[in-house]
Amino acid sequence: MNKKQKIVKKMAKREKAKQNKIEKPKVGAKPRYISKAERARLEAETPEAVALETLFPEAAEDIAGVDASSAEDKAAS
Repeated sequence: MNKKQKIVKKMAKREKAKQNKIEKPKVGAKPRYISKAERARLEAETPEAVALETLFPEAAEDIAGVDASSAEDKAAS
């Protein structure tokens, strides 16, 4: 192989290695696994929040406001 050909092949190899490092979205990828305990916890939280919101819409807004202000206080500390 001559010198120019070696250089071209090396550069192509490096370029291919760079492209392989780039994270590409996987086609048909499965969603992240959620354990039974996690699913149960999520299902338990969801109906409570929906029930509170439907029964007492203003109370749900007040609770959300309190949560936001307490988070701001924690961040400031």
